[in-house]
Amino acid sequence: MLDIQKLYIQAGAFKLDSVSFQIKSGMSTALMGPSGSGKSTIMEAICGLRHIQSGDIILADKNITQLRPGERQVALVPQDNVLFPHMTVREHLEFGPKIQQWNHREIKQRSDDLAEQLGLTPHLERMPEMLSGGEAKRVALGRALATRPQLLCLDEALTGLDGPTCAEILQLIKRTIAQESTTTLQITHSKDEATALSQTIIRIDDLFSKT
Repeated sequence: MLDIQKLYIQAGAFKLDSVSFQIKSGMSTALMGPSGSGKSTIMEAICGLRHIQSGDIILADKNITQLRPGERQVALVPQDNVLFPHMTVREHLEFGPKIQQWNHREIKQRSDDLAEQLGLTPHLERMPEMLSGGEAKRVALGRALATRPQLLCLDEALTGLDGPTCAEILQLIKRTIAQESTTTLQITHSKDEATALSQTIIRIDDLFSKT
């Protein structure tokens, strides 16, 4: 379970006060609201990329509020994928497990399994510049899931994909996080995307007092 308890975040004149919500283990929740309302700020705080003034972030019964990003067991798929231009698809899938010093057999098995799940097996030796938008999104998702994170964060992850590709990747994400039993927090402006992927929708204006 992800349990957000009374987060207080301030950046200049912008303030989020007493943000609290929960996501049950293995479930997906969409966080929705207008641009500039603080959705990405909340996600960045959960990922350890944004300083918070007070409050607690509890994940799987562990307080991760003061942990560094790499210690949180939280993975992020950003809007623009941020693939490494010098790495093949396989190297992206192996990146996290190698950082965590898995053994060679486990790394290869995990990358092979993810490639099969995500339809990337024929592309394992390709570089990012050789991938379509949908293929690049699959790689970003696989890289995020490779270390079996406790929480997957999707920050407008489907933005920029054309209609058919967006629908295809959305169903792929839904199927993959179900197979992986991954708790997921989704930020989106699309109600269709939110209802297709998430069991619960949280509207940001219902969460806190903001000034």
